[in-house]
Amino acid sequence: MRASKGDQIVQHGRVVGQHDKVGKITEVLGPEGTPPYRVKFEDGHEGVCSPGPDTEIRHKDTGTMH
Repeated sequence: MRASKGDQIVQHGRVVGQHDKVGKITEVLGPEGTPPYRVKFEDGHEGVCSPGPDTEIRHKDTGTMH
């Protein structure tokens, strides 16, 4: 998984009824765009995350998802 500052991260809910968490990558801490990422989520929470298989990256420049 690779991302850039400004890309959007979407963590899909893991259980029925749990909503997706959407955030903006504010800093890439790994080499060459790899995790971990510093993320500011829509609810105002900020943290460092290493995305798992339930996460997708939406690239800001192309609009594509990975």
